[in-house]
Amino acid sequence: MQLAPKSFRCHIGIYGRRNVGKSSLMNLVTRQEVSIVSQEAGTTTDPVEKPMEFLPLGPVLFIDTAGIDDSGDLGKLRIEKTKKIFERTDLAVIVTEANVFGEFEEKLAEEFTQRKIPFVIVLNKIDLYPTDENIINRFGRKHCVALSTKDATSLAAFRKAILAAAPEELFNNPVILRDILGPKEIAIQVMPIDKEAPKGRLLLPQVQALRDSLDGGAISIVVKESELQDALNALKVPPKLVITDSSVFHLIKDIVPKNVWLTSFSILFSRLKGDLVSQTLGALTLKQLKPGDKVLISEACSHHPIEDDIGRVKIPRWIKQYVGGEIDFTIKQGHDFPSNLKDYKLVVFCGSCMFNRREVLSRILACHEAGVPCTNYGLVIAFCLNMLERVLEPFPEAVAAYRAVCEDKDM
Repeated sequence: MQLAPKSFRCHIGIYGRRNVGKSSLMNLVTRQEVSIVSQEAGTTTDPVEKPMEFLPLGPVLFIDTAGIDDSGDLGKLRIEKTKKIFERTDLAVIVTEANVFGEFEEKLAEEFTQRKIPFVIVLNKIDLYPTDENIINRFGRKHCVALSTKDATSLAAFRKAILAAAPEELFNNPVILRDILGPKEIAIQVMPIDKEAPKGRLLLPQVQALRDSLDGGAISIVVKESELQDALNALKVPPKLVITDSSVFHLIKDIVPKNVWLTSFSILFSRLKGDLVSQTLGALTLKQLKPGDKVLISEACSHHPIEDDIGRVKIPRWIKQYVGGEIDFTIKQGHDFPSNLKDYKLVVFCGSCMFNRREVLSRILACHEAGVPCTNYGLVIAFCLNMLERVLEPFPEAVAAYRAVCEDKDM
C-alpha cells in the first residue's frame, strides 16, 4: 500500500487555527512523529504529508496544514499555501478546541460545503475543556468527534468519524479502461522508449492502464511504435483497442485499421481524473486561437525539462503550426496554478497522473468560472493532427459532444 501513487490515495486535509492540535492529531493517526509539535503557535509553516494505509479506505494521504488564523506577512503566505490544499482535498478534518467553534471554523465549514468536500469536526483537548454539545448537535455525532490527542484510545473514534464521512466513491478503485475493454478482449498498448521514458521503467499512466486491463481479464500486448505493425500482423483477429502515447499519434494513425479503436493514455486519464467531455470541447477552441494569444501549459509533475519535451516543445510546436504563428506560452509545474486565468485563451493540462481527481476537477472548475476553455495533451495533439473524432470513438459521450459542436458550427 505504501507504493500506491499519491494520485490514487484519498487526500485527507487537516485544518484549523494555530495550536489547536492539528499536528498532534497527525502524529496520533500515523503513530509517528511526522509533524513537529510545540506549545508555540504557528509551528507548522508548510503542509506536511504522510501516506499510510487507513482501512477500509485503503491508501490515503494525510496533510497537516498551517493555522488558518496565522498573522503577519509570512502568515498570509502560509494561509495561501493552506488554501491551495483545498483544491486536492477529498475529505477535510476541521480541528478546534472542545469548547470553541468560532469565526475561523465557520469559514472552513462554509468553504468545504461550497466545494462539496465532506468534513469531520474534531473537538480536541477534552482533557482540558468541556465539550460544547451544541456543536455536536449541529453537525451530528457521526461527523463530529470529541477527543484528546494525548489519549491513544481516541484514534478509534476518529477513524469511525472519517469512515462515516467518506463518500462512497472513495472506497472504489478507479477504472481506467475496464469498462471499454472486456475479459478476453485484446488491447495493444504502444509505449515509446524515448528520452522521456524513465530508465528501466515505464511511465505511470502506462503501468496503471496495463494493471487495469489485467484486473479486467483483458489480453494486453505491449510494443514500441516501431513494432506495432508486426504485432497487428501476428494476430489472428484484430485487437479491440490500441492505446498509445499521444506523442506518436502521427506515426501510428495510418497503421491502426479503421475498425480498431485508437486512443491514448493521456485521453484515458482525461476521463479518469477530469472531465473528458468538457476537455474535448476545450480542444475544439483551438480553432479560435490567433497568433499572439496566451496559452497556459499545466504540468502535474515537476520534472526537469528535456530535449523535445512534450509539454514545453512538442505541444507548443503543434499548436503554433496549427495556428500559423507565434503563441505566448506559460508553463506551470506541480501544484503551482495561476489565479489570473482570464489572461489566457486556453489552458492545456497533461494527463495529471500525479494528481488526485479532486485537484484536477478543481482546476477545471476554476477555468470554467474564469470563462477559459481547458483541454488535455492528447486531445490537443489529436486535434492538431485532424484525428480527434477517431481517438474519441471508445467514449460515446465525448463523441456526441464533439459532433454536436461540429454540426452547430459546421466545422
